Amino acid sequence: MKSILKTAALVLTIAFTAVSCSSDNDNDSGNSGTGSRDVKYEITGNYTGKMDVTYMEKSGAPLIEDVTTLPWTKEFTADADSDGALVHTGGYGGVAGQTLTAKVYIGGKVVSELTGKADSDGIIVVHPKTYIFPR
Repeated sequence: MKSILKTAALVLTIAFTAVSCSSDNDNDSGNSGTGSRDVKYEITGNYTGKMDVTYMEKSGAPLIEDVTTLPWTKEFTADADSDGALVHTGGYGGVAGQTLTAKVYIGGKVVSELTGKADSDGIIVVHPKTYIFPR
């Protein structure tokens, strides 16, 4: 089950990244505007099941890690050729109604955040919006 969950998370991450990196020229006023590439991912909540997190690391490649304790954080400065920042978390074996919140910080400012709730089977998936670095 764990292998299937990790494979599904990786496929979803790549799919969401491909869709969110489409060519668009709108100036998102929600961006930090600082041009910062300092990234922080944060996962918090009361979920007690088995969890993993998929995120874009500093070069822009997706990585998967098991989450053994909450809160979970990862900080780095993204490479100049990295397109954006993305974090996705999920788990199974929790209790219905338990929550996870995933946040993406750029330059110390929250640019994407989403809270999810475990379903009646104790399964949870949280995928906040992908942040695209301004060019």
